[in-house]
Amino acid sequence: MPLFFKKTRYVTLRPEEKRELPEGLWVKCPQCGEILYHKDIAKNLKVCQKCNYHFRLTAQERLQFTLDEGSFKEFDRDLVANNPLAFPGYEEKLAAAREATGLMEAIVTGEGTIGGYPVVIGVLDSRFIMGSMGAAVGEKLARAAEAALAQRLPLLVFVASGGARMQEGVVSLMQMAKTAAALEALSQARVPYISVLTDPTTGGVAASFGMLGDVILAEPGALIGFTGPRVIEQTIRQKLPEGFQRAEFLLERGMLDMVVHRKQMRSVLVRLLRWYKS
Repeated sequence: MPLFFKKTRYVTLRPEEKRELPEGLWVKCPQCGEILYHKDIAKNLKVCQKCNYHFRLTAQERLQFTLDEGSFKEFDRDLVANNPLAFPGYEEKLAAAREATGLMEAIVTGEGTIGGYPVVIGVLDSRFIMGSMGAAVGEKLARAAEAALAQRLPLLVFVASGGARMQEGVVSLMQMAKTAAALEALSQARVPYISVLTDPTTGGVAASFGMLGDVILAEPGALIGFTGPRVIEQTIRQKLPEGFQRAEFLLERGMLDMVVHRKQMRSVLVRLLRWYKS
């Protein structure tokens, strides 16, 4: 038995002396649980370095990662939704979404260049009422298609949406037909339309312009489908296959043309645009 014991001293910091880490320095990957330094993940295009999980991007980030620097010119920024059905609390929800995202609506449209090739582009942002499609989103996308047709430029749309916006009821459902008609005009004129499906692409958006691309690309692991897997399981009372409604599952069944890692997305788009140009 030792003759001497060393006393351990514990120091208790007063609340005002405790160091607090600034918020947003670290991000936990929802797939593998890895703790990631936010600057490292930003350099990696917001893809987990350990498991390649693709974090959702904002519209601004998507434009930054895709277009040539300084080439973007926005269309119809001030075209916004109203409340056609006088849905309770809808105006407040729109105001909160605008405050949180800095966007006026769930889609940003405009034109720019990728590798020097001009395109008309639309990017949905899932932070804005889950990227849902109401009258303004449908109108902005239709106008983007019309601009692409007028200039005979390829239309590129990055899709991220929970579907039609319930607060606008049948008005939102009408946008499915409206956007499909605008894209059919592009098809008749042989002007290319490329859709890139990201996580999530569901509901009326998946059932309309999401799946109407001449070339349909998707990011790895993106959830793509009309109805979510949990609702389907509850309805049919059966266990769904592993990876059901994920991009890789759909690729194997011929519903997509390619699943493209975010690091390769820009180079794949450049190759497609070069091919269309030739």
